[in-house]
Amino acid sequence: MNLLVYYFKMMHKVLLLVYRWQKYLFFFIHLLYNIINLLKNKISVLAIESSCDDTSAAIITDGVVISNRTATQIVHQQYGGVVPELASRQHLIHIIPVIDAAIKDAGMDLHNIDAIAFTRGPGLLGSLIVGVSMAKSLALSMDIPLIDVHHMHAHVLAHFAEEPKPVFPFLCLTVSGGHTQIVKVNDYTDMEVLGSTIDDAAGEAFDKTGKMLGLDYPAGPIIDKLAKAGKPVFNFPEPQVSGLNFSFSGLKTSILYFLQKAVAENPNFIQENLHDICCSVQTSIIHILLKKLKKASEITGIMEIGIAGGVSANSYLRQSFIEEGKKLGWKTYIPAFEYCTDNAGMIAVAGYYKFLNGEFCDQNVTPLARMEF
Repeated sequence: MNLLVYYFKMMHKVLLLVYRWQKYLFFFIHLLYNIINLLKNKISVLAIESSCDDTSAAIITDGVVISNRTATQIVHQQYGGVVPELASRQHLIHIIPVIDAAIKDAGMDLHNIDAIAFTRGPGLLGSLIVGVSMAKSLALSMDIPLIDVHHMHAHVLAHFAEEPKPVFPFLCLTVSGGHTQIVKVNDYTDMEVLGSTIDDAAGEAFDKTGKMLGLDYPAGPIIDKLAKAGKPVFNFPEPQVSGLNFSFSGLKTSILYFLQKAVAENPNFIQENLHDICCSVQTSIIHILLKKLKKASEITGIMEIGIAGGVSANSYLRQSFIEEGKKLGWKTYIPAFEYCTDNAGMIAVAGYYKFLNGEFCDQNVTPLARMEF
């Protein structure tokens, strides 16, 4: 009887100790899990991206992206932009086949996966919910860690998907449909925004211009293609924004007024000057971007420079960036095309380095339409 009482007292003390130190115990368990995985021959992370209208899955093993599958939604073209409700429904259709394809491309099965990385935000909430829910379900069923990834961090880290890779610290101009930023990158998980748009993003300026010109969505690649046959004969005012910040709303307005006035004088103006208009708009946007990037390099003294994001696939931006780099002595980096637009490969890279740092999240994690950088 005395032995039984002693046993229960000891159990009470142990449970009390566990309760008091549970957060430290949780950290210790994850740390131990991380150490065990590091001692293994390989670390594989499955990544899921669903922030907008592309459903993507990728697998990274020991820092090398070995598969990267993306399903693009064409349903939005007839509406001239992404319809959030339709995007969410398309993600539900695509997500399982895309994940299955990524796993097969990698030549492995789910039992080889050590963690699930996913885009938590920013993005369309309905789209994010699909990816986050899938990631949480997989991680729970497989009893493996979850890794939440910031979409814009992943765009920056797309530079580490393939060689050559930049040396820290480096500057990264991230340009997409929703964001335009200059980021100082000190390490894989240590980044600082030096400047960003105060209104619209550069990618939106491309798409809205395309809409004014009657082009299909997304207009950015179409403008890029048409501009190759044109010349920058039309001038648009450059926004005067202090520091390293950007502004594109004024440029959009000036393009609109320019077109309205020109069409009023000549109803066929757009058709007759389409190539030159596209070239002029593209030249203005790229000039604004590179002018600020040059200023950032001068202020920080950093000569390792990269560009990332969907707009970094623009051929004129890539060409101008490389030429500017040669003139100024920059060491320039541009991710491969497949890592510029939204893709799970970049999520996998970001997730892998968070894995090495033991930066996991729990099952209470929720998607964020707006997410602090």
